[in-house]
Amino acid sequence: MENIIEPSEHPIRPDMIDDEALYVMRKLNRAGFSSYLVGGGVRDLYLGKTPKDFDISTDARPGQIRRLFNNSRTIGRRFRLVQVFFKNRKTIEVSTLRSLSEHDIDGPEAILAPNNTYGTPDEDALRRDLTINALFYEIENRTIIDYVGGVDDLDRGIVRILGSPERRITHDPVRMMRAVRHSVRNNFIIEEQSWAAICKNHHLLRLCPPSRLRDETLKDIYSSAAAEWFELSLDGNLFTELFPIYQGHMTAVLHDGGSCREHLAKIFSTIDRLNKQAVASGNHRQPDYFLLAFLLIPWADLKFNLFEQKLKGPQLYQLAKRIREEINGTIGPDFNLRRSSRQEITTLLAHLPLLLQNQTQKSWPKWLKRKSYFKKCRLLYLFYREAVEGIEVEDEIHQASDETIERHKPRQQKRSKKSRRKGRPAFSGGKQGGVFGFKR
Repeated sequence: MENIIEPSEHPIRPDMIDDEALYVMRKLNRAGFSSYLVGGGVRDLYLGKTPKDFDISTDARPGQIRRLFNNSRTIGRRFRLVQVFFKNRKTIEVSTLRSLSEHDIDGPEAILAPNNTYGTPDEDALRRDLTINALFYEIENRTIIDYVGGVDDLDRGIVRILGSPERRITHDPVRMMRAVRHSVRNNFIIEEQSWAAICKNHHLLRLCPPSRLRDETLKDIYSSAAAEWFELSLDGNLFTELFPIYQGHMTAVLHDGGSCREHLAKIFSTIDRLNKQAVASGNHRQPDYFLLAFLLIPWADLKFNLFEQKLKGPQLYQLAKRIREEINGTIGPDFNLRRSSRQEITTLLAHLPLLLQNQTQKSWPKWLKRKSYFKKCRLLYLFYREAVEGIEVEDEIHQASDETIERHKPRQQKRSKKSRRKGRPAFSGGKQGGVFGFKR
């Protein structure tokens, strides 16, 4: 049933919306189409947060949207979206309202069933993942349109999967990850039936494409709420589906007497602090492979007795080889990691024992400081010490690492005029008096 929330009954105002999003919505309205701010943008504005993205839905078809906006392109396979580009590198995504497909209503139990049917606002709301993500904001009347009780759930702090939780999870298991994500980010409670369906169907995550699971997991690792995400995901058995290398090892005792779960909880808390610090200071956050290597230290300790190793030369090479083989058989394919990422993780983990056995109170050996892996490996070592021993990494060290990342970015070499002309016609410069490089 449609519930219209009048401007006096909600906190959202047009001046809280990005100018680019307002421009797109108003242009669609002037062309005779309806337009709505949808999804997470409405949710975040209602909660007093700044949305990361402003997504728009309309009854205009993709081709009609493209004709309205020259600065746009069409993307998507399962359903076509239009991206509208602006000079400040901002992108506004515009989608055509969709309906529930026959698969969502009473069709086969298919994972990610096709859904290409255009629909109405109420039909579009019913096909979304959570009630709090199914709200529409309409700028002409400045009203929120709620078909699913999303505003009530926002007021009560509840995350609820729309429709039948089990059926909706079967069609797209990643909905379980989204429910957990919004619960920890907003300090909401997952509704009872939704939580029961998550706990029952956690194994379905294995049916999703590895690259999609990787991208969704990294969103949560970088969210600055990773510690809470870890605990709730572990309680619902999602974490061990995403990281099967930890299956059955959460209570295992590590080198210092702490459990694997305790170490991971401390690592996630450290990651949250470092991400918040990087964002606040405007520095680069650590790359994906670095944080994944950080999360794999307890696994490497269990698997290879990492903290008791005192190796060098051929022995160190053999350790790196064994670690790489394990990564290639586990987290590598589980997350569809690139070869370069697998090698970076291997290098960090394999050389960590060297730093442990050569640590001194004053400095590091000069031969170790000259190694190409030293700076990144030292940073990993210091972060792990912060997690386990509570010795906080100095901000200067973190910033120095960011500067190193910038300095080692591959530079694009300027080609000489000679190489630039090779195999192509030599056009004349800006001076008058010549055509195709030939003087008159």
